[in-house]
Amino acid sequence: MRPSWDQYFMEIARQVATRSTCLRRHVGAVIVQDKRILCTGYNGAPRGMEHCDVAGCLREELHIPSGQRQEICRGLHAEQNAIIQAALHGVSTEGATLYVTFQPCITCAKMSINAGIVRIVCASTYPDELSRKMLDEAGVLLEVWE
Repeated sequence: MRPSWDQYFMEIARQVATRSTCLRRHVGAVIVQDKRILCTGYNGAPRGMEHCDVAGCLREELHIPSGQRQEICRGLHAEQNAIIQAALHGVSTEGATLYVTFQPCITCAKMSINAGIVRIVCASTYPDELSRKMLDEAGVLLEVWE
């Protein structure tokens, strides 16, 4: 059976997540406009730095729960990497859809809003109610596939 466009792009996001080097969860993101992939991203350390699967995870060592103290994580989130890749290569994300394997955190939600993303399709939720509230207030449609 032929997949819908949402299924197709979500499967690509899941494949992108396989590049992740995070020790906690593998996340993939795909930014799409007019059924065309603009850019992708997965969670991992900034370029040129040791990845988490080599350097270790401070949040894991300190037993910090998911959704807390993200500022001490050495990695960037998949959504952040996708938005940065678009900016780095001069690709506008205005009016685009973001497909991501987990619901964006508050930081990724704010970045998505300012990047002009109008719709986010995520495969799973994330424990961040403020993220959902901000996306709603900004008029960004959030669809969760669980």
